[in-house]
Amino acid sequence: MPSGSARGKLIVISAPSGSGKTTIAREIIRLNPFVRFSISATTRPKRQGELEGKDYYFLTKEEFRRRVDAGEFVEWEELYENYYGTPKSELHAAVREGRHVLFDVDVKGGLSIKGEYPETLMIFIRTPDVATLRERLIRRETESKEMLQKRMERVPMELLLGSRYEHQIVNDQLQRTASEVQAIVRAFLEQ
Repeated sequence: MPSGSARGKLIVISAPSGSGKTTIAREIIRLNPFVRFSISATTRPKRQGELEGKDYYFLTKEEFRRRVDAGEFVEWEELYENYYGTPKSELHAAVREGRHVLFDVDVKGGLSIKGEYPETLMIFIRTPDVATLRERLIRRETESKEMLQKRMERVPMELLLGSRYEHQIVNDQLQRTASEVQAIVRAFLEQ
């Protein structure tokens, strides 16, 4: 159900780590097979089940920095001692070719994409409260205590910047939240 416009549409979903952003983003892709998932680059190690070129482009820090210096990212950031970024080539080709793309990025990255493409749909996912977020991160069992603390220290900034997004959704029940996001995405793509 791609839109009739020649340009592809961009959708950004951002949230603090542990808010359900990636799960919701995957559900949106499943429900909208004509929407493509943007593949970001990162220097962090692969997690179990992740694939090169499907989940991320996994780069060394040296290669990532070389690409930053060459201006190859529309947005990038150092988070938790690793780099994350969206390759310009990925973004520009999608828009030019009329493909719809969903970005699962941090809030600063989302705002950078919006700065370059003002028509981008911006959705921010949050948990009902910070205690719930902390509990979800602990249950995820992917963080050391130090990393958990770093992620939690970043939450106030993420919530503040997330307030600049057009849509802010509280993920208190995953399936309901995914349905709400799907309704927003569907309306946007049908415009």
